[in-house]
Amino acid sequence: QVQLVESGGGLVQPGGSLRLSCAASANIFSFNTMGWYRQAPGKERELVATITRPSITNYADSVKGRFTISKDNGKNTVTLQMNSLKPEDTAVYFCNARRYSYTTFDYWGQGTQVTVSS
Repeated sequence: QVQLVESGGGLVQPGGSLRLSCAASANIFSFNTMGWYRQAPGKERELVATITRPSITNYADSVKGRFTISKDNGKNTVTLQMNSLKPEDTAVYFCNARRYSYTTFDYWGQGTQVTVSS
C-alpha cells in the first residue's frame, strides 16, 4: 500500500507564500504522474498541478505563474511552491500519485489545509 503524507499547510496572508511537501512511501519514479489537487468547501476536488515521470509539468490556469511543482526522485518527495496566494486558493490540498496499468490506480494523501486570509 502506497502512503502519501502532506505537510506545509497553514494560514497565510494574501500575497504570501507557502511550500507544500508530499512524502511517498514508494519510489515516485514508479508512478506515471504525481500531482496536487485541492478541494474548497462546497466544491469538487480540482487539479492544481501535475508532474510526469520525465518531469513535464501541467498547471491549472488559475495558478499558472504563481505555483511551481517539482519532485525529487531520490527523496521520493513532491513539492508545491505557492506564491502570491489569494483568498480563493483556500482549500484542502491533496497529494496524488497515479499509475497507469490495465487500469488507472490513484493514491491520495490525507490532505493539508491552506487558508489565505488577512
